[in-house]
Amino acid sequence: MTHVLEERKTAKGLILATIAIAQLLLVLDATIVSIALPTAQVDLGISDSGRQWVVTAYTLAFGGLLLLGGRISDYAGRKRSFLIGLIGFALASALGGFAVNQGMLFAARGLQGAFAALMAPAALSLLAVTFTGERERARAFAIFGGIAAGGGALGLLLGGLLTEYVSWRWCLGVGTPIALVTAIVAAVVLTESKAAGRTRYDVTGAVTVTAALVALVYGLSNASSQGWSAGLTIGLIAAGVVLLVAFWIVEHRSANPLLPLRVVQERNRGGSYLVGLMLGTALLAFFLFLTFYLQLILGYSALRSGLAFLPFTLGIGAGVGVGAKLATLVRPGVLIASGLLVAAAGLALLTRIGVDTSYWTHVLPPVVLISLGLGLTFGPVQSTALVGIGAADAGVASAMVNTTQQIGGSIGTALLNTIFANAVTGYVADHGAGAVQLATIHGYAVTFWVGAGILVASAVVAIVFITATRAEAAEAAGRAGPA
Repeated sequence: MTHVLEERKTAKGLILATIAIAQLLLVLDATIVSIALPTAQVDLGISDSGRQWVVTAYTLAFGGLLLLGGRISDYAGRKRSFLIGLIGFALASALGGFAVNQGMLFAARGLQGAFAALMAPAALSLLAVTFTGERERARAFAIFGGIAAGGGALGLLLGGLLTEYVSWRWCLGVGTPIALVTAIVAAVVLTESKAAGRTRYDVTGAVTVTAALVALVYGLSNASSQGWSAGLTIGLIAAGVVLLVAFWIVEHRSANPLLPLRVVQERNRGGSYLVGLMLGTALLAFFLFLTFYLQLILGYSALRSGLAFLPFTLGIGAGVGVGAKLATLVRPGVLIASGLLVAAAGLALLTRIGVDTSYWTHVLPPVVLISLGLGLTFGPVQSTALVGIGAADAGVASAMVNTTQQIGGSIGTALLNTIFANAVTGYVADHGAGAVQLATIHGYAVTFWVGAGILVASAVVAIVFITATRAEAAEAAGRAGPA
């Protein structure tokens, strides 16, 4: 009997390690590319207006297809979906590593996002169905969450090391061998599981919402080169809005909706998703523009840039810890708003950057403030996103937090990249062609101000819409299972 128990424990350890490595791949991908982007932009001749697609192509596909990926993994088989996601992610990573032009790189990033949208919910579901005991499930999810927190730091360091000493291409290509080896192990140790019965997939809803997001992002991006009044810009943004309305109608009429509208119509949950959307809008742009400032203005190497972001990861962890303690004392809406205002103050402080400013006085303090503020918000946003939710909708409600943050990142990166380009152009027009470096710094400052404004607005949303009590939030946190 003892021998059998030991074998089961070993098997579950391998399963946890396999799923954890897959999660690490996704977390790494979110940060490793940002450090490599300045070098990749020069190597492939990507324009300033086009560089945001390296980030946006991934987040658009991931965010737009995540809910569909969760539904497919539940009914087509979680192990099967996990393996397909891993293998597809490996091939897409290799494609990006061998990219010969920007189109090939953008396509590879989109494919990575699509396969990640299949792999991520399958991984969480496999974790939930494998670890059924209360204590072992808590331990498994704690390890899983720890990887999500620490993986970002590893991505920054690994991205810097690979870019500086090997090639930026390995920032993408490194995922290929890891994913393939993980898939081989997963094929042996995982057991297939799926939801009972059959379902129809809301492909129409998935296509409609993804097309809407692509149109919106492309329209916002086009404004940087052709202006806000250009026919193509207006047409694309209008098409995006029309398609979002169409998506709402499709979901209202569908028997098996991708997003049951009852999930988002409750004020606490709707407020949480809106906060997640706005948070994603400001956060990815912060990483993008601060990376370019460090490398292009201060002359940091890729490795040094990665090290410069490490306090952000540490601050997130500290903020999460403080937030967990304050959650027993403060209403979640107030805690979320407080964290967002702290992060907004950090972004506002970043506007003081200049040509020769010190990292220790002008970059580190704002980065610490931003990370602490965001750490305060993550826990309560996740819990209030599940307030009053039924068991049948818990998965999609939990997934919506990640979905909205990814979508917000897509829209925000395109919008703020356009605002940056217009700010630089306007500064050069006023001060002459010799002021390009100062114009670039001015562009960064403008985007940080806009990001701070978005976070302040999201704090208002939290106060107005998230009215759940501490007890309601604590009860909802117990439902935070697989997405």
